[in-house]
Amino acid sequence: MYLQKSRELVDTVERQLPQIQMAADWFARSILAGRMVHIFGSGHSRIMVEEMWPRYGSFPGFNPIVELSLSFHNLVVGANGQRQAMFLENASGLAERILRNFAVRPADSAFVISSSGCNLVPIELAEGFQKRGLKVVVIISRKHSEASPSKHPAGKKLQDFADLVLDTGAPVGDAMVHIAGLDTPVSPGSTIGGCLLVNAIKAEVAARLVAAGQPPKVLTAAAVVGADRATKIFEAAYDEHAHRLARLYAEAGT
Repeated sequence: MYLQKSRELVDTVERQLPQIQMAADWFARSILAGRMVHIFGSGHSRIMVEEMWPRYGSFPGFNPIVELSLSFHNLVVGANGQRQAMFLENASGLAERILRNFAVRPADSAFVISSSGCNLVPIELAEGFQKRGLKVVVIISRKHSEASPSKHPAGKKLQDFADLVLDTGAPVGDAMVHIAGLDTPVSPGSTIGGCLLVNAIKAEVAARLVAAGQPPKVLTAAAVVGADRATKIFEAAYDEHAHRLARLYAEAGT
């Protein structure tokens, strides 16, 4: 049941190849300019942020913005629980507090992920990026977003502050499988669609960096390149990330 539904998500992603390539053009341009692609996701959307960088098969040029208060909810209840995270995700002004930490410039670009596209912090963050002159790419589950009410006071949704919108293909409510005798569906799909989109873009960006004569430092397992080379790549990639990030911190507040 779930596997068949997942194949449908693959088809949805494949149909978005032109949009994927456009996003890769913008992201590669930022990285080649020595700048960063800022990635944000709250709640379970942080999975896509970490999928982009840092993990095996990924490379520097991306600034993963993960606020633990919005995503560290594995305790479920009690301190640092899900209720607080869901409340904070709709706290107006928090996005600007997050952006205040970085010297964001128009040469950067932004990548914001939210399944519903209706929670306030991702919306305000995308709005803040656009106001600063960045190209903004978003991932939503379009059917789910269109069926959901926005928490924005003007009814705006994440896609209203995007230069490019990508769709995970997940259904309304995210869960994809209906079981006889159970009146609510199970097994969500937005993570599968989101990770497909993220990695498709990653591959396209890498191809553009190679074509430009600046091949990326791709985190690679020792089983592939040997222990010594793997260590050298990791250290060089982390150093590059630190140097890129230093530029964002050095001019913060200006």
